[in-house]
Amino acid sequence: MDRKYMIDTEENKQFLKEGAERLWAFGHNFASPGGGSYYLGDDGQPWTDRPRETWITSRMAHVYSIGKMRGHEGSEALAEAAVRGLLGELHDKEHGGWYAGINADGSILPTKQCYAHAFVILAATSAYLAGIKDAEELLSEAVKIYDEKFWNENEGLSCDIWNTEFTECDGYRGLNANMHSVEAFLAIADAIGDESYRKRAGRIIERVLVWAKENNYRLPEHFNTDWKVDLEKNIERPDDPFKPYGATPGHGIEWARLITQWATSVYGKDSDEAKKYIAEAEKLFCTAVQDAWNRDGVPGLAYTTDWNGNPLVKDRMHWTLAEAINTAAVLYRCNGDQMYADYYAQFLQYLNEKVLDHSCGSWYHQLDEKNGVKTTVWPGKSDIYHALQAMLIPYASVDTSIAKASILQATHPLEQKERFVQL
Repeated sequence: MDRKYMIDTEENKQFLKEGAERLWAFGHNFASPGGGSYYLGDDGQPWTDRPRETWITSRMAHVYSIGKMRGHEGSEALAEAAVRGLLGELHDKEHGGWYAGINADGSILPTKQCYAHAFVILAATSAYLAGIKDAEELLSEAVKIYDEKFWNENEGLSCDIWNTEFTECDGYRGLNANMHSVEAFLAIADAIGDESYRKRAGRIIERVLVWAKENNYRLPEHFNTDWKVDLEKNIERPDDPFKPYGATPGHGIEWARLITQWATSVYGKDSDEAKKYIAEAEKLFCTAVQDAWNRDGVPGLAYTTDWNGNPLVKDRMHWTLAEAINTAAVLYRCNGDQMYADYYAQFLQYLNEKVLDHSCGSWYHQLDEKNGVKTTVWPGKSDIYHALQAMLIPYASVDTSIAKASILQATHPLEQKERFVQL
Protein backbone atom coordinates (compact mmCIF):
# COMPACT_ATOMS: atom_id res chain seq x y z
CA MET A 1 0.00 0.00 0.00
CA ASP A 2 1.34 3.40 -1.00
CA ARG A 3 2.14 5.47 2.10
CA LYS A 4 0.14 8.42 0.80
CA TYR A 5 -3.02 6.46 1.57
CA MET A 6 -1.96 5.51 5.12
CA ILE A 7 -3.28 7.62 7.96
CA ASP A 8 -0.80 9.66 10.00
CA THR A 9 2.03 9.43 7.48
CA GLU A 10 3.54 12.65 6.17
CA GLU A 11 2.74 11.44 2.67
CA ASN A 12 -0.95 11.12 3.56
CA LYS A 13 -1.09 14.56 5.12
CA GLN A 14 0.44 16.01 1.96
CA PHE A 15 -1.95 14.06 -0.27
CA LEU A 16 -4.96 15.48 1.58
CA LYS A 17 -3.52 19.00 1.70
CA GLU A 18 -2.95 19.03 -2.05
CA GLY A 19 -6.39 17.52 -2.61
CA ALA A 20 -8.02 20.31 -0.61
CA GLU A 21 -6.16 23.01 -2.51
CA ARG A 22 -7.21 21.53 -5.85
CA LEU A 23 -10.84 21.42 -4.73
CA TRP A 24 -10.87 25.03 -3.55
CA ALA A 25 -9.30 26.05 -6.86
CA PHE A 26 -11.88 24.04 -8.82
CA GLY A 27 -14.83 25.85 -7.23
CA HIS A 28 -13.68 29.44 -7.80
CA ASN A 29 -16.26 30.20 -10.50
CA PHE A 30 -19.40 29.27 -8.57
CA ALA A 31 -20.72 32.75 -7.76
CA SER A 32 -23.41 34.38 -9.88
CA PRO A 33 -23.64 38.20 -10.05
CA GLY A 34 -26.23 38.00 -7.26
CA GLY A 35 -24.08 35.68 -5.15
CA GLY A 36 -26.16 32.52 -5.54
CA SER A 37 -24.10 29.51 -6.53
CA TYR A 38 -24.21 28.20 -10.05
CA TYR A 39 -24.18 24.44 -10.44
CA LEU A 40 -20.67 23.57 -11.62
CA GLY A 41 -19.96 21.46 -14.68
CA ASP A 42 -17.31 18.82 -15.22
CA ASP A 43 -14.55 21.40 -15.65
CA GLY A 44 -15.67 23.73 -12.86
CA GLN A 45 -17.36 26.20 -15.19
CA PRO A 46 -20.89 27.33 -14.26
CA TRP A 47 -23.93 25.75 -15.83
CA THR A 48 -25.87 29.00 -15.98
CA ASP A 49 -29.04 27.39 -17.34
CA ARG A 50 -29.58 25.43 -14.12
CA PRO A 51 -31.15 26.86 -10.94
CA ARG A 52 -29.00 28.60 -8.36
CA GLU A 53 -29.98 26.55 -5.33
CA THR A 54 -29.82 27.47 -1.65
CA TRP A 55 -28.25 24.23 -0.49
CA ILE A 56 -25.38 24.54 -2.98
CA THR A 57 -24.84 28.22 -2.21
CA SER A 58 -24.74 27.42 1.51
CA ARG A 59 -22.20 24.68 0.97
CA MET A 60 -19.99 27.05 -0.99
CA ALA A 61 -20.21 29.68 1.74
CA HIS A 62 -19.18 26.97 4.22
CA VAL A 63 -16.19 25.63 2.28
CA TYR A 64 -14.77 29.04 1.38
CA SER A 65 -15.20 30.29 4.94
CA ILE A 66 -13.03 27.34 5.91
CA GLY A 67 -10.77 28.25 2.99
CA LYS A 68 -10.22 31.68 4.51
CA MET A 69 -9.31 30.13 7.86
CA ARG A 70 -6.95 27.69 6.14
CA GLY A 71 -5.21 30.39 4.11
CA HIS A 72 -6.55 29.57 0.63
CA GLU A 73 -6.13 32.69 -1.51
CA GLY A 74 -9.35 34.31 -2.67
CA SER A 75 -11.58 32.49 -0.19
CA GLU A 76 -12.80 35.55 1.69
CA ALA A 77 -14.27 37.20 -1.40
CA LEU A 78 -15.91 33.94 -2.46
CA ALA A 79 -17.44 33.36 0.97
CA GLU A 80 -18.70 36.95 0.99
CA ALA A 81 -20.32 36.42 -2.40
CA ALA A 82 -22.18 33.33 -1.19
CA VAL A 83 -23.35 35.08 1.97
CA ARG A 84 -24.53 37.98 -0.19
CA GLY A 85 -26.54 35.51 -2.26
CA LEU A 86 -28.09 33.98 0.84
CA LEU A 87 -29.07 37.37 2.21
CA GLY A 88 -30.11 38.61 -1.23
CA GLU A 89 -31.60 36.76 -4.17
CA LEU A 90 -32.21 33.47 -2.33
CA HIS A 91 -33.83 35.01 0.75
CA ASP A 92 -37.60 35.39 0.87
CA LYS A 93 -38.04 38.84 2.36
CA GLU A 94 -41.84 38.59 2.34
CA HIS A 95 -42.44 35.25 4.05
CA GLY A 96 -39.06 34.63 5.64
CA GLY A 97 -36.60 31.83 5.13
CA TRP A 98 -34.96 30.73 1.92
CA TYR A 99 -36.33 29.72 -1.44
CA ALA A 100 -35.24 26.30 -2.63
CA GLY A 101 -33.52 28.21 -5.42
CA ILE A 102 -33.76 30.69 -8.27
CA ASN A 103 -34.24 29.56 -11.87
CA ALA A 104 -32.10 30.96 -14.67
CA ASP A 105 -34.99 33.24 -15.68
CA GLY A 106 -35.25 34.68 -12.17
CA SER A 107 -38.36 32.78 -11.11
CA ILE A 108 -38.24 30.96 -7.78
CA LEU A 109 -38.13 27.23 -7.11
CA PRO A 110 -41.14 26.53 -4.89
CA THR A 111 -41.15 25.17 -1.32
CA LYS A 112 -39.08 25.82 1.78
CA GLN A 113 -36.84 22.87 2.61
CA CYS A 114 -35.51 21.86 6.01
CA TYR A 115 -32.51 20.36 4.22
CA ALA A 116 -31.61 23.70 2.64
CA HIS A 117 -32.24 25.67 5.84
CA ALA A 118 -29.92 23.36 7.78
CA PHE A 119 -27.20 24.17 5.27
CA VAL A 120 -27.89 27.90 5.63
CA ILE A 121 -27.15 27.49 9.34
CA LEU A 122 -23.97 25.57 8.57
CA ALA A 123 -22.88 28.29 6.15
CA ALA A 124 -23.66 31.03 8.65
CA THR A 125 -21.75 29.43 11.52
CA SER A 126 -18.69 28.86 9.36
CA ALA A 127 -18.83 32.37 7.93
CA TYR A 128 -19.28 33.80 11.43
CA LEU A 129 -16.19 32.00 12.70
CA ALA A 130 -14.22 33.17 9.68
CA GLY A 131 -15.26 36.79 10.21
CA ILE A 132 -17.08 37.04 6.88
CA LYS A 133 -19.05 40.23 6.29
CA ASP A 134 -22.75 40.02 7.32
CA ALA A 135 -22.36 36.48 8.69
CA GLU A 136 -23.83 37.45 12.05
CA GLU A 137 -26.98 38.75 10.38
CA LEU A 138 -27.27 35.56 8.36
CA LEU A 139 -26.78 33.36 11.42
CA SER A 140 -29.38 35.17 13.50
CA GLU A 141 -31.98 34.98 10.73
CA ALA A 142 -31.20 31.35 9.89
CA VAL A 143 -31.53 30.10 13.45
CA LYS A 144 -34.67 32.15 14.06
CA ILE A 145 -36.55 30.84 11.03
CA TYR A 146 -35.40 27.26 11.59
CA ASP A 147 -36.59 27.28 15.20
CA GLU A 148 -39.95 28.80 14.24
CA LYS A 149 -40.76 26.65 11.23
CA PHE A 150 -38.86 23.37 11.23
CA TRP A 151 -38.05 22.27 14.77
CA ASN A 152 -40.72 20.39 16.75
CA GLU A 153 -39.81 20.60 20.43
CA ASN A 154 -42.36 17.97 21.49
CA GLU A 155 -41.13 15.39 18.99
CA GLY A 156 -37.45 16.24 19.24
CA LEU A 157 -37.27 16.10 15.43
CA SER A 158 -37.68 18.42 12.45
CA CYS A 159 -40.33 18.50 9.75
CA ASP A 160 -39.21 18.44 6.13
CA ILE A 161 -40.96 20.73 3.62
CA TRP A 162 -43.27 23.75 3.74
CA ASN A 163 -44.88 25.52 0.84
CA THR A 164 -43.17 28.74 -0.18
CA GLU A 165 -45.48 30.92 1.95
CA PHE A 166 -44.99 28.81 5.11
CA THR A 167 -48.73 28.12 5.34
CA GLU A 168 -48.82 24.37 4.59
CA CYS A 169 -46.42 21.72 5.88
CA ASP A 170 -46.03 18.55 3.84
CA GLY A 171 -46.81 15.27 5.62
CA TYR A 172 -43.51 13.67 4.67
CA ARG A 173 -40.83 13.36 7.35
CA GLY A 174 -37.26 12.39 6.52
CA LEU A 175 -33.97 11.49 8.18
CA ASN A 176 -31.77 13.24 5.62
CA ALA A 177 -32.95 16.69 6.69
CA ASN A 178 -32.62 15.70 10.35
CA MET A 179 -29.10 14.40 9.76
CA HIS A 180 -27.96 17.71 8.34
CA SER A 181 -29.84 19.44 11.14
CA VAL A 182 -27.65 17.55 13.62
CA GLU A 183 -24.62 18.80 11.69
CA ALA A 184 -25.99 22.35 11.86
CA PHE A 185 -26.89 22.17 15.56
CA LEU A 186 -23.41 20.94 16.51
CA ALA A 187 -21.97 23.78 14.43
CA ILE A 188 -24.13 26.33 16.29
CA ALA A 189 -22.99 25.00 19.66
CA ASP A 190 -19.34 25.09 18.58
CA ALA A 191 -19.60 28.55 17.01
CA ILE A 192 -21.50 30.53 19.63
CA GLY A 193 -21.42 28.38 22.75
CA ASP A 194 -25.16 27.69 22.96
CA GLU A 195 -25.28 24.14 24.30
CA SER A 196 -29.05 23.86 23.91
CA TYR A 197 -28.42 23.01 20.26
CA ARG A 198 -26.02 20.22 21.18
CA LYS A 199 -28.75 18.81 23.43
CA ARG A 200 -31.19 19.12 20.55
CA ALA A 201 -28.81 17.16 18.31
CA GLY A 202 -28.71 14.47 20.98
CA ARG A 203 -32.49 14.18 20.98
CA ILE A 204 -32.48 13.47 17.25
CA ILE A 205 -29.66 10.96 17.65
CA GLU A 206 -31.52 9.03 20.35
CA ARG A 207 -34.47 8.56 18.01
CA VAL A 208 -32.21 7.54 15.14
CA LEU A 209 -30.50 4.86 17.22
CA VAL A 210 -33.87 3.32 18.09
CA TRP A 211 -34.71 3.07 14.39
CA ALA A 212 -31.25 1.69 13.67
CA LYS A 213 -31.64 -1.13 16.18
CA GLU A 214 -35.12 -1.96 14.91
CA ASN A 215 -33.81 -2.30 11.34
CA ASN A 216 -30.52 -4.20 11.84
CA TYR A 217 -28.54 -0.94 11.58
CA ARG A 218 -29.89 -0.22 8.10
CA LEU A 219 -31.50 3.12 8.71
CA PRO A 220 -34.95 3.85 7.33
CA GLU A 221 -35.02 7.20 5.55
CA HIS A 222 -38.70 7.93 5.07
CA PHE A 223 -41.60 8.48 7.50
CA ASN A 224 -45.15 9.81 7.57
CA THR A 225 -46.40 12.76 9.62
CA ASP A 226 -46.53 10.69 12.83
CA TRP A 227 -42.98 9.39 12.30
CA LYS A 228 -44.18 5.94 11.29
CA VAL A 229 -41.59 4.24 9.09
CA ASP A 230 -42.39 3.94 5.38
CA LEU A 231 -40.01 1.24 4.11
CA GLU A 232 -41.58 1.18 0.63
CA LYS A 233 -41.28 4.90 -0.10
CA ASN A 234 -40.10 5.66 -3.66
CA ILE A 235 -39.79 2.02 -4.67
CA GLU A 236 -40.54 3.25 -8.20
CA ARG A 237 -37.63 5.77 -7.99
CA PRO A 238 -34.80 3.75 -6.46
CA ASP A 239 -32.06 6.17 -7.53
CA ASP A 240 -33.72 9.41 -6.42
CA PRO A 241 -30.89 11.83 -5.47
CA PHE A 242 -32.47 12.83 -2.15
CA LYS A 243 -35.17 10.26 -1.30
CA PRO A 244 -34.14 6.87 -2.72
CA TYR A 245 -35.91 3.64 -1.88
CA GLY A 246 -34.30 1.32 0.64
CA ALA A 247 -31.32 1.84 2.88
CA THR A 248 -28.63 4.36 1.94
CA PRO A 249 -25.26 3.06 3.22
CA GLY A 250 -23.67 6.48 2.81
CA HIS A 251 -26.12 7.91 5.31
CA GLY A 252 -25.46 5.13 7.78
CA ILE A 253 -21.78 6.03 7.50
CA GLU A 254 -22.46 9.76 7.84
CA TRP A 255 -24.68 9.24 10.87
CA ALA A 256 -21.89 7.20 12.46
CA ARG A 257 -19.54 10.18 12.24
CA LEU A 258 -22.08 12.69 13.55
CA ILE A 259 -23.06 10.41 16.45
CA THR A 260 -19.38 10.09 17.35
CA GLN A 261 -18.86 13.86 17.15
CA TRP A 262 -21.86 14.51 19.38
CA ALA A 263 -21.00 11.84 21.96
CA THR A 264 -17.35 12.83 22.28
CA SER A 265 -18.26 16.52 22.51
CA VAL A 266 -20.74 15.83 25.32
CA TYR A 267 -18.97 13.13 27.32
CA GLY A 268 -15.31 13.18 26.26
CA LYS A 269 -13.71 10.68 23.89
CA ASP A 270 -12.48 8.25 26.52
CA SER A 271 -15.53 8.21 28.77
CA ASP A 272 -17.61 5.07 29.19
CA GLU A 273 -20.73 6.95 28.12
CA ALA A 274 -19.15 8.12 24.87
CA LYS A 275 -17.89 4.61 24.18
CA LYS A 276 -21.47 3.31 24.25
CA TYR A 277 -22.44 5.67 21.45
CA ILE A 278 -19.23 5.05 19.54
CA ALA A 279 -20.03 1.32 19.63
CA GLU A 280 -23.41 2.09 18.05
CA ALA A 281 -21.69 4.25 15.45
CA GLU A 282 -19.36 1.37 14.65
CA LYS A 283 -22.33 -0.90 14.02
CA LEU A 284 -23.79 1.61 11.58
CA PHE A 285 -20.46 2.00 9.77
CA CYS A 286 -19.65 -1.71 9.63
CA THR A 287 -23.13 -2.68 8.44
CA ALA A 288 -23.01 -0.07 5.67
CA VAL A 289 -19.53 -1.03 4.52
CA GLN A 290 -20.25 -4.75 4.61
CA ASP A 291 -23.42 -4.19 2.59
CA ALA A 292 -22.05 -1.74 0.04
CA TRP A 293 -18.25 -1.93 -0.32
CA ASN A 294 -16.74 -4.08 -3.05
CA ARG A 295 -19.72 -6.43 -3.12
CA ASP A 296 -19.21 -7.67 -6.67
CA GLY A 297 -15.44 -7.76 -6.62
CA VAL A 298 -15.29 -4.22 -8.01
CA PRO A 299 -14.23 -1.45 -5.61
CA GLY A 300 -16.79 1.17 -4.72
CA LEU A 301 -19.74 1.76 -2.41
CA ALA A 302 -23.23 1.01 -3.72
CA TYR A 303 -25.72 3.84 -3.42
CA THR A 304 -28.63 1.83 -1.96
CA THR A 305 -29.49 -1.62 -0.64
CA ASP A 306 -32.66 -3.49 0.22
CA TRP A 307 -33.56 -4.17 3.84
CA ASN A 308 -31.45 -7.35 3.84
CA GLY A 309 -28.34 -5.49 2.74
CA ASN A 310 -28.38 -6.54 -0.91
CA PRO A 311 -27.25 -3.73 -3.25
CA LEU A 312 -30.05 -2.25 -5.35
CA VAL A 313 -28.61 0.83 -7.05
CA LYS A 314 -24.98 -0.12 -7.56
CA ASP A 315 -23.87 3.27 -8.84
CA ARG A 316 -21.14 4.89 -6.77
CA MET A 317 -21.83 8.45 -5.56
CA HIS A 318 -18.86 10.60 -4.65
CA TRP A 319 -20.41 11.81 -1.40
CA THR A 320 -20.68 8.26 -0.06
CA LEU A 321 -16.94 7.76 -0.52
CA ALA A 322 -16.20 11.11 1.10
CA GLU A 323 -18.19 10.16 4.19
CA ALA A 324 -16.54 6.74 4.30
CA ILE A 325 -13.10 8.37 4.35
CA ASN A 326 -14.19 10.73 7.13
CA THR A 327 -15.83 8.13 9.33
CA ALA A 328 -13.09 5.53 8.98
CA ALA A 329 -10.61 8.15 10.18
CA VAL A 330 -12.85 9.33 13.03
CA LEU A 331 -13.46 5.81 14.35
CA TYR A 332 -9.75 5.06 14.13
CA ARG A 333 -9.06 8.17 16.20
CA CYS A 334 -11.53 6.95 18.81
CA ASN A 335 -10.36 3.38 19.33
CA GLY A 336 -7.16 2.81 17.35
CA ASP A 337 -8.59 -0.29 15.65
CA GLN A 338 -6.42 -1.07 12.64
CA MET A 339 -9.48 -2.17 10.69
CA TYR A 340 -10.54 1.46 10.34
CA ALA A 341 -7.08 2.56 9.27
CA ASP A 342 -7.11 -0.19 6.64
CA TYR A 343 -10.51 0.90 5.35
CA TYR A 344 -9.31 4.50 5.25
CA ALA A 345 -6.35 3.49 3.10
CA GLN A 346 -8.53 1.41 0.77
CA PHE A 347 -10.98 4.26 0.35
CA LEU A 348 -8.23 6.75 -0.47
CA GLN A 349 -6.62 4.40 -2.97
CA TYR A 350 -10.00 3.98 -4.66
CA LEU A 351 -10.46 7.74 -4.63
CA ASN A 352 -7.15 8.35 -6.37
CA GLU A 353 -7.50 5.55 -8.89
CA LYS A 354 -11.19 5.87 -9.84
CA VAL A 355 -12.99 8.90 -8.43
CA LEU A 356 -10.54 11.78 -8.75
CA ASP A 357 -10.76 13.50 -12.11
CA HIS A 358 -7.06 14.01 -12.75
CA SER A 359 -7.80 15.86 -15.98
CA CYS A 360 -10.55 18.38 -15.19
CA GLY A 361 -10.36 18.48 -11.41
CA SER A 362 -12.61 17.66 -8.44
CA TRP A 363 -14.24 14.22 -8.06
CA TYR A 364 -16.55 12.43 -10.46
CA HIS A 365 -19.93 12.68 -8.78
CA GLN A 366 -21.38 9.42 -10.09
CA LEU A 367 -19.81 6.19 -11.37
CA ASP A 368 -21.53 3.03 -12.51
CA GLU A 369 -21.03 -0.41 -10.95
CA LYS A 370 -17.86 -0.89 -13.03
CA ASN A 371 -16.57 2.59 -12.16
CA GLY A 372 -17.33 4.18 -15.49
CA VAL A 373 -18.45 7.81 -15.38
CA LYS A 374 -22.24 8.15 -15.27
CA THR A 375 -24.48 11.21 -15.20
CA THR A 376 -28.05 10.03 -14.70
CA VAL A 377 -28.36 11.27 -11.10
CA TRP A 378 -25.45 13.69 -10.63
CA PRO A 379 -24.26 15.23 -13.90
CA GLY A 380 -21.35 17.63 -13.59
CA LYS A 381 -19.77 18.44 -10.23
CA SER A 382 -22.30 20.56 -8.40
CA ASP A 383 -20.17 21.72 -5.45
CA ILE A 384 -17.13 20.71 -3.38
CA TYR A 385 -18.61 20.30 0.12
CA HIS A 386 -18.36 16.53 0.68
CA ALA A 387 -15.04 16.15 -1.10
CA LEU A 388 -13.41 19.12 0.66
CA GLN A 389 -14.47 17.89 4.09
CA ALA A 390 -12.94 14.50 3.34
CA MET A 391 -9.61 16.25 2.88
CA LEU A 392 -9.90 17.97 6.28
CA ILE A 393 -11.85 15.83 8.77
CA PRO A 394 -9.30 12.97 9.01
CA TYR A 395 -6.90 15.29 10.83
CA ALA A 396 -9.45 17.32 12.81
CA SER A 397 -10.55 16.77 16.38
CA VAL A 398 -13.33 14.18 16.46
CA ASP A 399 -15.45 16.23 18.87
CA THR A 400 -15.47 19.51 16.93
CA SER A 401 -17.27 20.80 13.86
CA ILE A 402 -14.89 21.27 10.96
CA ALA A 403 -15.13 25.07 10.78
CA LYS A 404 -14.33 25.47 14.49
CA ALA A 405 -11.58 22.88 14.15
CA SER A 406 -10.17 24.88 11.26
CA ILE A 407 -9.62 27.88 13.51
CA LEU A 408 -7.53 25.67 15.76
CA GLN A 409 -5.59 24.15 12.85
CA ALA A 410 -5.29 27.16 10.54
CA THR A 411 -1.91 27.84 8.99
CA HIS A 412 -2.54 31.52 9.64
CA PRO A 413 -4.98 31.50 12.59
CA LEU A 414 -7.39 34.35 13.01
CA GLU A 415 -6.93 36.63 15.97
CA GLN A 416 -9.21 34.97 18.49
CA LYS A 417 -12.00 36.87 20.19
CA GLU A 418 -14.97 35.79 22.23
CA ARG A 419 -17.62 36.77 19.66
CA PHE A 420 -20.85 35.19 20.80
CA VAL A 421 -23.85 36.42 18.84
CA GLN A 422 -27.13 36.86 20.68
CA LEU A 423 -29.79 34.75 18.98
